[in-house]
Amino acid sequence: MQRGNNHLPFFFDFLPTAALRLAPPRPMSEKKRCRTEPGPPAASASASAASKKLRRPDSHAQGLRKLLKPDAEILASVREMYDATQSAASSSKALTLSDLSLSAACREVSDCDAASVQLAIERAVLAMARSILAGRGFSFDVPSRAASNQLYVPELDRIVLLDKSSSRPFASLSTVRKATITARVLSLVYAVLRRNIHVTKRDLFYTDVKLFQDQSQSDAVLDDVSCMLGCTRSSLHVVASEKGVVVGRLVFTDDGDRIDCTKMGIGGKAIPPNIDRVGNLESDALFILLVEKDAAFMRLAEDRFYNRFPCIIVTAKGQPDVATRLFLRRMKTELKLPVLALVDSDPYGLKILSVYMCGSKNMSYDSSNLTTPDIKWLGVRPSDLDKYRVPEQCRLPMTEQDVKAGKDLLEEDFVKRNGGWVKELDMMVKTRQKAEIQALSSFGFQYLTEVYLPLKIQQRDWL
Repeated sequence: MQRGNNHLPFFFDFLPTAALRLAPPRPMSEKKRCRTEPGPPAASASASAASKKLRRPDSHAQGLRKLLKPDAEILASVREMYDATQSAASSSKALTLSDLSLSAACREVSDCDAASVQLAIERAVLAMARSILAGRGFSFDVPSRAASNQLYVPELDRIVLLDKSSSRPFASLSTVRKATITARVLSLVYAVLRRNIHVTKRDLFYTDVKLFQDQSQSDAVLDDVSCMLGCTRSSLHVVASEKGVVVGRLVFTDDGDRIDCTKMGIGGKAIPPNIDRVGNLESDALFILLVEKDAAFMRLAEDRFYNRFPCIIVTAKGQPDVATRLFLRRMKTELKLPVLALVDSDPYGLKILSVYMCGSKNMSYDSSNLTTPDIKWLGVRPSDLDKYRVPEQCRLPMTEQDVKAGKDLLEEDFVKRNGGWVKELDMMVKTRQKAEIQALSSFGFQYLTEVYLPLKIQQRDWL
């Protein structure tokens, strides 16, 4: 009871205020009303100015909507892009490292069957046994994946790994733990291959938590093993968990099951982690739309954008995983479709796009299988913020870390060779503004699918 009384003073203090709010307004005298009310012309001008200010972004958005041509005319420009891609794919042969006369030797891996990988592991273990019997102990010759051992090749438009290795001896205190982890991962991969099954990287980590301590350590050594054996990581039968999704005008078989991606709802079909079980790709799409984020993917899927503009929509929900990169490359090469990309207008959106196009430094040894060159940057670009008059409250200030990331990108060789990218990145760094794809929702939830993307495609506004 005492506790309730402690709140009574506050309750009574609140009563006068509440009473004033609830009480009906007292009538105002004629003299006071004349003094406080503005005249009709001033009120009209003020209301008109306020109304004009509020309507300005919407009126511009409506004006852009009026620029849209009939879908048939927009599709004509898409077909031109499609025909050009088909013609280029059939008339030119894809360049490989062996076609180039590079001054430095490079290392690349290839897809191998289970028997070949098992044989490579057996040879490595036999060499270790001979070294131990000879009294020399054993060590692993591991290719260096350091940034200094990477090279961007303009002719291929991707990053490759130089052929430089380092020794990982068991007898050295500095490398004994990593050498032990390497031997353990080789043993586990061999067991998986013999059973002819696939496991996830998480499964591999939990087989020996005390030794690995953290999954990042087992993941890093797994890449080392792949590079040592000269095979792709998927050839080791160790995959990442499902992450990427696809929806739209695509039919394929997944381990013998026929999948129609137009009947997958707004969630789409999860991209299988073992791409080797995917086959028989069929499509009547005119292009592939690569989307950075899941939210934009869901909007496109729910609005059935792929029916209005025949396309395949794919996303890795952020940072691209290996399976999505492999799947995108396979669609591009087998279906010979152009790829348009929709990412956030910030340095990290461009970094994600560059991983799809040129590869990541962490997996540069497998860039020939993981990269999809000639992806067109459709949006959202820094110049779009003013062109489409994205409201100031929807633009975000870049942090110092963002600015540094943008400047670092400007120093990358693959950016320097594209004048359009340099111009857009310069604008981003100078204005210190970034924006997400969802900023377009300020004009309406379906503005992305009904105006922005159709107009960009109509105007062929990509880099």
